[in-house]
Parts: sequence; structure tokens; C-alpha cells
Amino acid sequence: MDPADPPGDPAAGDPDPTGNPAGGEGRCPGHDPLPVLQALQTLWSTRELRQLREEARRGFAALDDPLTGLLDMLEGSQAWQRKGPSLEAWVVCELHRWLQARPLPEPAQHSSRLKQLQARAVRVLARSPPSLVEPLVSIFQLQDADRSPLLTHIHQLHQEGKFKEAVVLGSRLKLQPALDVDKMSTPLLLQDRVSLVERYVAGFPDLQRRLLALLDSWCRPGFDIGVVARQHPQVTSLRLESLSPRVLSRRVLSLRERLGLDPALCPNALCQQRLATLRYLCCKRFVERSMSQENWVDHVQGLLGQHERPQEMLLQLLASPGNEATAAQCALGLALPEEGLPARVVAEVRRLKLQERTAEAPLEDRKGAFYRLPIAKEDIHFLASWEALARHEEALLQPGQVVGVDVEWRPSFGTGGRPQASVMQVAVGGHVFLLDLPVLSRPAGGQASEAFSRLVSRLLSDPSITKLGYGLAGDLRSLGASCPALAHVEKQLRGGLDLLQVHRQMRVVNSPARGSSEARGLRGLSLLVQQVLGKPLDKTQQLSNWDRRPLSEGQLVYAAADAYCLLEVHQVLSREPARFCLSEDLARSLRPGRGERSGAQGLPRLPEASALPSQVPVAEREDSGPGTPARAFRVVCDSMLQGLARSLRCLGVDVRVLGSGEDHRRAAEVARQEGRIILTSGLPYHKLRAQVGAGRCLWVDCSLKAHQQAKAVLRHFNVRVTHADIFSRCQACNCDQYLKVSKDMMKQLVWPGSHPEGPGRGPGREEQCPLPELPVPQGSRPLQATSTPPRGPPCPEEVASAPAAAGIPGASRR
Repeated sequence: MDPADPPGDPAAGDPDPTGNPAGGEGRCPGHDPLPVLQALQTLWSTRELRQLREEARRGFAALDDPLTGLLDMLEGSQAWQRKGPSLEAWVVCELHRWLQARPLPEPAQHSSRLKQLQARAVRVLARSPPSLVEPLVSIFQLQDADRSPLLTHIHQLHQEGKFKEAVVLGSRLKLQPALDVDKMSTPLLLQDRVSLVERYVAGFPDLQRRLLALLDSWCRPGFDIGVVARQHPQVTSLRLESLSPRVLSRRVLSLRERLGLDPALCPNALCQQRLATLRYLCCKRFVERSMSQENWVDHVQGLLGQHERPQEMLLQLLASPGNEATAAQCALGLALPEEGLPARVVAEVRRLKLQERTAEAPLEDRKGAFYRLPIAKEDIHFLASWEALARHEEALLQPGQVVGVDVEWRPSFGTGGRPQASVMQVAVGGHVFLLDLPVLSRPAGGQASEAFSRLVSRLLSDPSITKLGYGLAGDLRSLGASCPALAHVEKQLRGGLDLLQVHRQMRVVNSPARGSSEARGLRGLSLLVQQVLGKPLDKTQQLSNWDRRPLSEGQLVYAAADAYCLLEVHQVLSREPARFCLSEDLARSLRPGRGERSGAQGLPRLPEASALPSQVPVAEREDSGPGTPARAFRVVCDSMLQGLARSLRCLGVDVRVLGSGEDHRRAAEVARQEGRIILTSGLPYHKLRAQVGAGRCLWVDCSLKAHQQAKAVLRHFNVRVTHADIFSRCQACNCDQYLKVSKDMMKQLVWPGSHPEGPGRGPGREEQCPLPELPVPQGSRPLQATSTPPRGPPCPEEVASAPAAAGIPGASRR
């Protein structure tokens, strides 16, 4: 269809669809549309639209039965079903306009002739592109047709396994209320076509609620999605991994938020979210020891909703087996009485108490190990009024100075929506200013709101003031989303320098040995401060409640340090760029006065040729030491690190993975017997570390993606990877012995029992590309192949279901 000539609006009236008395079914000379189509073909190729329209309308008038002729034309051709314009699609839209303009008598609504045409039109509509739905429905009056044959046809499509076609046709005819939403949606959900199902229920609140309840029922503890899959044997290309309770609960809550539905409709998903948040908080407090007791209790009590009987609430959240450790951590942290707790939880609580007595001192008692704010507490100014802003405006807007900018907000722990910014920090030489955003950014805040937005706009738009940040663009987006007057503040930035981009291009030559306690577990801004200034940031207040007023002393010091450290890092990098192997262009951008020369530039573009980390961590440069060869590095992973295991195997590392039913203590046995390093992501880290000794157990951050985890592990143990190591092992079975398989043999392995000539093009099978000769691990059998396999062919172990890698939900923070 010509894009410049779209179809018209639906007919205001209902013209006679046949132009003949009811029952005139005989074929006459004026019925054949072929001469009309042939006459239009030449004009269509030249795109003479005016002549094409005139010829088409003459042809329509010459036909005794234009509607029957249209169906004959569409049923005899497939060109209109493909993407792009076609003559047949244009004819449909032009006939629609022509019928709308004809003064015809009222149609015979229940004539047998009309019913026959509508039955044929429904079959055509099932194959038509979206642009033809409206004209076809209007031409054949399908909106007024008897719904019984339409519903019968949709049910037939569904029974034949054409689930997408059935849902799409039901949507186009607005028949969703007459169809069972569970029956129509379940096969598509099993194929991970959630977006299609969401469009299917759009505009029908009752169906949306029923869909949400269906998805939430799949999130309940102990539910097996495989039972549902076995009830639908016609469903192919199952995507059950995307329907795990952890993944599905996030989708359910996201859908609930978008649709604005009652949270009571998804109790199971909310329970899964609370449980995941509890695990995350326990990990931050008791494993990483990076959260203070005060902040931990604050978040857990907020999660439980100040429940009168927290034991019951915890037991409800932790009802599924395997959560005793988390329950014990919560009971210990909240000082719950042991009465009323299960015996297994009580035993775990007592073990934790014994462990606490011998554990290393928490971070709160080791303040000397962290970056120390070099200014007095009196120089930290909390600004919450327009008078305070006016008093310090000159210091904040001093031309030519360098300032550090940061934003804090209360963590949302995956509850949905962007959290509101609470505090904006601006650090200048000798002072830090903390701006109280909930007060200063209120739309009806009067003088304070106007003074705040004016000051921030002037600060960010002045190119002579160098604004430092770490992830500065994200902080400014959060600030703009929280303050209506600063909605476009990111576009106002001039003279900004994001130290996150600088950090990605640094190389620290004289850094502590990889794997040393000083560099262990650090990332983001804390790692940059440790590499440049020698000590990391104390992050115990990072996940605190930043909406609380007044802020605690610890929060004030943390917020000030987060901004002021940027000034000191910038000063060192500007003075000693060669020490960090920064390029000349980047070193020049770090020097004071860069903001004046940058003019109207915002965040500087960094040189493309600088030393950015590659996707595959190959061997380090010569000055980093010899390291351990990848093929000599042997590890054992717990069952929650499947993705990390595959990434490491791709790089030649010998990786053994515990089965989903194996106890974590098995990792210590394997490590001792086979001389392997333990990689774990959960609470048993301290127990395993005690069993294998120092340096033989590493806690892996599950908030990172698998390839990022692999980089961190290789960097931690100084493992050297060469190009010959890449893809030297099978991702599934860990085998490093390969066989060269011919193309014919490969076909037999991929399609067992098929004919020698390979697979046919039966129903549901796409045409396969020719297979190249590929190396295959000995003893393995590929399951599937593509035209460009991304890795070695999979092995039989891939058949076994593996649990999804466990991700820990949390606020996206530096």
C-alpha cells in the first residue's frame, strides 16, 4: 500500500456489501477481477497514482460483485501478506474508500450471501497485515457479524497450535471478553511472548487483572512450571527459564505498576520480592559487612511493615525450604526470641552467635582502613532554605573552580519506579554543601524552590566551573526526575567531567597485588579512591534511608566524603597522569582550567584508542607479572553461578559446578581433593572459607553479569588468558578434547533419526543454513545448530535443567 495514500476512516454508514439482491451467487462476466487487476498492474509499476485511482474505480464499477471479486483476488495471491507495499493491499484500501462514497441502500444484515462473504473474509483477515484490518472489517461489516463463526474460527486456530494467529485475530475483532484469557495466554507465556499477551488484554481491565492473577499463581512457592508445559504439548520452543519464580515475580510487579493495579492481586510475587530483598540485606550485612546494624534494622522493619508479630511475617516469607540461613540472620539481627522459631532456624541462630564471637571486626570498628574526610564537620553545611542558599551562593558559583557533584536517594530494592533523589552534594575546596532536595525541590516551595533551581542551573551551565562526578549523567537524570523545575538539567551541563569514564581508561601500575585484602571486593568509586588515594570509601551508609530527617552524623560524613573525594582524586590524576597510564588527550582534559577551553561542551568525549577493557580478558601486559595460565586454573562453583562457569570455560578455565541438589559443603571436599578454588555467591562463604584456608575461597558479586564476574575472578587471581585458550573447553561439560566432525555427521547428530538429506521444511520448521565442519567435544552430541554458532556445539549435559543464576536485587548504586 502506498504510504502516502493511507486508508480512510471506517464508513459512517453501512453500504450494501454485495450491490446485489441477497442470494445472487452466480458467477457472471462482470465478476472476474483478473482483467481489472491486469489493467492496474502497469500503472502500479509506474506509481501513477491519479491514473491508478481512476482506473481502479472504473474497474470497481464494472464488477457486478466487487466484494466477491476482492476475496477472489486476495485468496489467489500472497503478495499482500508480505511486508512492504503491494497492489492487492492498495486495492483493498481503495475499494474501502470507494464503497464509503457510494450512496447505496441499507445492507441485508442477515442475508446468506453476506454470511458467506464474512466467513471467507475472516479467513483472509487471519493472514492480513495490521494495515488491512480496519478496511476489511469495515468492507465486510465484521463488527456486526454473527460472533459464533468468528469465535469458532479462533478456537480452531488455537486448537491447530496457531496461538499467535488466534490471539491477534481475537484482538483485531475485539473478541477478548468472549474468550478465555487463561487459555489464550498460557501457550504464549510458555513461549516468552509476554508483550504480545499484554497487548491482547490492553483496554480490558478485568482481563488485565485475570492475567496478573494467572502470572502470580506461577510465582507461588513450590510451583512447577513444567506441569503447565506438559498440559500444552502443542507448544514448541518453550522458554521456561524466563518463567522461574525470581524472573517472573519481577515481571509481575513491573506489569502491576504499569497497569496501576491493586498489589493484592499478586501476593506471591510480592512475597518473592520481599524474600529476595531479605537475602540481599542479609548478604550486605552479614557476608559483605558493608551495612551498619542501624541501617539493616531500618530496612528490614520497613520491609516487614512494622508487623506486630515479626516472627509470623518472617516465617511466611521464608516458608520454602532452604531459607533457614536467611531466617536465622533476620532473627539474630532483630533480636527475636527463639520461642516460636522452627528448630532448624534456632540451631542456625546459635551457630551464628558462636561465629560472631570469633569473626573479624566489622567495618564500623575499622575506620582507619578507609578514606578520611580531610575537612572538619563544621565545614559540612546542610542547606534547607532559600536564606541558606543565598548565604553560600557565592562560594558555590565561584568562577574557575572545580566542584564535586553527587546525589543520594533512598534505595528501592527493586520495588519499581525511579527513586526520588534526597540529597545533592556539592564539594568545593574546604567545604561540602548538602542540599535538602525534598524541601528545596517542591513545586510549591516558593522562594526556596526558585532559588534552588536557579542556583543549580547556573552551577551546571557555567563552563568555567569544572563539575566532577562519578556516573554524573545518571545522577543528573535522577535529579531531573525528582525536581520538575530541573527536568532537562542534563542538557544544561557545560564543563562536566565524569571520572567514571576516566576510571575505565586507567591502568594502575603500582597498585597492590591482585587479590590483596586492600583491593578485595571493591568496585566503582570506592575502588577508584583506593587506587588513587590509597584507601577505599566506607560504604556502610550507602544503602541507608536518605529520606530520614535529620540525617545521622554517619550519613552526613558519608555524603560529604562521596563528593569531596572527587576533588582529591581529580587533583592527583591531574598532577600524575603518567602514573595511571592516561592518554595525553585525556590528561589535558584533567588539567585545571579545562572547563574554560571546553566552551559549550558537556561531558567530554574520550579518545577511542585508549585502553578500554575488552570483552574477553586476554593476557595482561608484561609489567603485570607472569600470572597463572588459564588452563592451569581450576575452580569449583556453587550451583547458583552457572553463567560464570560457562564464561570461565569459554576462556579455558577448568570449572566444576555443583549440582542443584548438592550441599555447599561438597564444594570444600572437591576443593581439597582436586586442588580447586571455591567460587560462591551466597551466605556459606564464611563457612567454606574457614574449611579451605585463606585465599582459596572467593565471594562473587551476583549483581554483575556473568562476563563481568569472570573478569573479576581472573583479575583477582591474576590468571593469564591467551587467544589459544578461548573456546578451548565446552561450556556445558567442561571437556577440552575435541573431534573434527564432517558436515554430514553433524546433520545426523543435530537431527537424529532424520533422512540423510537433512531436515525437511515441515510445519513449524524454519529453513536451516548449511552447516560447516565444526570441532565437537568427544562424547558429546549437539542439540541444535545455527548458521553462525556462537560457541562449540552443546553437549548432553545441556539437556539437564540447570537453575538460573541467582541475582541479588538492590538499588543501582555506585
